[in-house]
Order: sequence, then C-alpha cells, then structure tokens
Amino acid sequence: MVAATKIKANAKDLLFAPIYLYQGRKVRRNTLRLPEPKGVRYGRVKLDASIDNSSDNRQTLNIIIVGDSSAAGVGSQTQQQALAGKLILALQQQALVNKVFGAQFNALTWSVQATTGHTSFDILRRLYILSKPSQPLDVMVISVGTNDTTANVSAHEWQQQLEDIIAIAKRKFGVRTLIFSRLPQMAQMPALPAPLNGFMGAKANRLDEILQQVCADHDGVTYMATDFARMLEEHSNGSPIDIAVMFASDGFHPSSLMYGYWAQQLAVLITQLLNPTSKDY
Repeated sequence: MVAATKIKANAKDLLFAPIYLYQGRKVRRNTLRLPEPKGVRYGRVKLDASIDNSSDNRQTLNIIIVGDSSAAGVGSQTQQQALAGKLILALQQQALVNKVFGAQFNALTWSVQATTGHTSFDILRRLYILSKPSQPLDVMVISVGTNDTTANVSAHEWQQQLEDIIAIAKRKFGVRTLIFSRLPQMAQMPALPAPLNGFMGAKANRLDEILQQVCADHDGVTYMATDFARMLEEHSNGSPIDIAVMFASDGFHPSSLMYGYWAQQLAVLITQLLNPTSKDY
C-alpha cells in the first residue's frame, strides 16, 4: 500500500514537473529579497537584572545559534526582534518563573553564527572554521534544511552532513545540549503557490523525518517539533488567525511574531533539557 502510494505520488510529480519548474522560477524572480537584520550578534546579559550578581556563584549559560537565514533573523528589522533577541527575553522570563533554572544560571552569553542561503554543508564548513570556544557550550541551536530542500540535497547527503554536524558540535564545541528545529512547513508559506507548495512541503517533510531519526539516535541531541499553527491557535483566544501573520513580508521567512513563539518554545525546552527533573513554576 505504501509503495503504491509512493508510485502514485512520483507519477503526479512527474506530470506536474513543468508547472513546478515554471512556478519555481517565478517565485525566485518575484519574491522580495529581505536583508539580514541589523544589530550585534553576540553579547552577555544578566538573566535576572534585578539581582546584583557581583557575589553570585551561579553559572553562566553559554548559547550559540547556528544556521541559515531564519537563525540569522531574516524577516525582522533588528536582532532584538529576531530569534536571538526573542530567546534572550524568553530565557530571562524562565529565570524568573522556573526556580531551578533561576538558581542555576545568573547570566547568559550568546552568539549568532548564521548566513542566508546556508545549507547543511555550509553550516558544517562554518563549524570547522570557527575558533574553538574557551569554555564548552551549554546549548547549540541549529536551524537548517530549507536550503537543502530547495537545492535538492539527497537524503544520503543530508543524513551524513547532519551526523557530521553533531560530531563536530560535540568534539570541538563540547556542546552539552544540541537542538535542531524542525524544518519549516513549506506547504504553508504564502510565497509558494499551489501546487508547488505541496511539492516543496513534501520534500521538506522527507528531510524532516530523517532529521528526527538522526536526533533520536544521539544522546544530547533533541529535535524540536515546532508547530506554529497550533501555537497561533493557543494564543488566539478562540478567534481565527491568518497563518500569513506568521511570515514576513516576503511570505517565506518568519515574522517577528513567529520568532517570538519559536523563542518561547525554545526557552522552555532549554530549561527542561538542562534540568530534566525540574518543573515549570
């Protein structure tokens, strides 16, 4: 049954290939090119600004965000409105509401190592080039896969490069917790017309399934199954919300609203992973 369904899907894709090609070229030609947001990409902040940390013996939380244009924050005007900035605020909130997390960490050092257009191979190369940190990293967050989808990276290449990314993250950076975000739900992107959106969505889903399996095969590696449509529903107070508000003006990258939801979910996950026995307070 599965094989028959796959054959049917392949036959449909072959039939629609000229349409996919035409729509793909049109999207590349007409889609608005957004720049990477302005602002610093590294820093150190207090997790609880109300406390004088001069005599505090709590630890510093070290986080790096690595990846593609979404990791870089494309779709936002500044880094404060992007994933990094939203994550800083979300972690500061966690330090206030989660007693275990707040008692463990008093400060946060963060950096963003991300570039528009980067594939898994580009990210792997970047990790090789980056200097080894003076201290092991507590958390590495990786956003990857959209460009592998559009570049038709094979399943074998994708899996091998994910394995290599995990290996260097642990060996060179001493990463305690490595988090891969799920691939974007490309079928919902306003910039992609039907039937191209369904085709690209299916391709992204296949890579995402491999990502899930790779994460499951490694200790200290977590797949974060973000579901922005569900998050919208939970925050809509029962009122219908257009999924388009989750995307930037190009209809392709996350909006600041989406970055905020993404960061909130990341912050909760990070506190849980660093303190498996802790609960939200």
